[in-house]
Amino acid sequence: MKILIIRFSSIGDIVLTTPVVRCLKKQIPDCEIHYFTKPGFRSLLKFNPYIDRVITLDEPNLTHQLRAEKYDHIIDLHNNLRTWKYAALLGRRFHRFNKINLAKWLAVQKLANRLPDIHVVDRYMNTVSFLGIKNDEKGLDYFPDPATPEISGLPEAPFLVAAIGGQHETKKMPVAKWRELFNAVSCPIVLIGGKEDTEAGNQISSGFINAVNLCGKLSIDQSALVIKKSRLVVTHDTGMMHIASALKKTILAIWGNTIPEFGMYPYLPGEGSENFEVKNLGCRPCSKIGSDVCPNGHFLCMKNQNTNKMAESVNRFF
Repeated sequence: MKILIIRFSSIGDIVLTTPVVRCLKKQIPDCEIHYFTKPGFRSLLKFNPYIDRVITLDEPNLTHQLRAEKYDHIIDLHNNLRTWKYAALLGRRFHRFNKINLAKWLAVQKLANRLPDIHVVDRYMNTVSFLGIKNDEKGLDYFPDPATPEISGLPEAPFLVAAIGGQHETKKMPVAKWRELFNAVSCPIVLIGGKEDTEAGNQISSGFINAVNLCGKLSIDQSALVIKKSRLVVTHDTGMMHIASALKKTILAIWGNTIPEFGMYPYLPGEGSENFEVKNLGCRPCSKIGSDVCPNGHFLCMKNQNTNKMAESVNRFF
């Protein structure tokens, strides 16, 4: 049996599809798995032993290639206009993931709570249930490049990773709140994030002799290696949170405008993991993914985060 799995983006969403890949490969004898994604995310899948081929959107004669494979099943774990286009071009039946967009819209508009009590991983798994596939409950997978270079300058003592990045500003805790947290803990800290987080990382770590800012200096695989070496990860709702789950790290997840009830909370992470959010705030959630600025102007979902409680949780591990 030959199966094509489609998920174009992003880091966290692709990592969240890995149980589907693993369960298909292990539960269907001689199954051949191809994964179709954007070129920028090839590295997330290249070394996954359960994937036979990674296909990216920039490949030449793409439609001809896909048609030539004569897939038995196409599993669409993205379900957007672009993937529907490929369904039409390939003329094959697609099995599509339920994005529960209506339920999310109702929650954002404060009209009704129709959000199912089910993690997105299990919704991904439901997409392949017609094949008799069962969730093996072994969590997420992350397979870095074995040649990933070691990172110099990491603390010798057990350390905390602070993943300060996020795709949207309303998912990110302000600099002042991170500094509140750092003032209340005494463990070594390593900050990770993208190039766009470098200046925030400098501001957050300034004056803390136990903090190392690596924002903008690491590849995804190197960030994963730092996470693997850490004792604890404090992170926003972002791709690093899901990589930390795959590595079975204990996670303190900070939620701003999005909510865990959307089903994207850490999946089977390390023992002692917690979610931190400002509950009973009438404007949450204000978006299903995030925004550049708080639509209400106050940003209380992050400015009112209880960093003292976070620090108590951190200090229990050090």
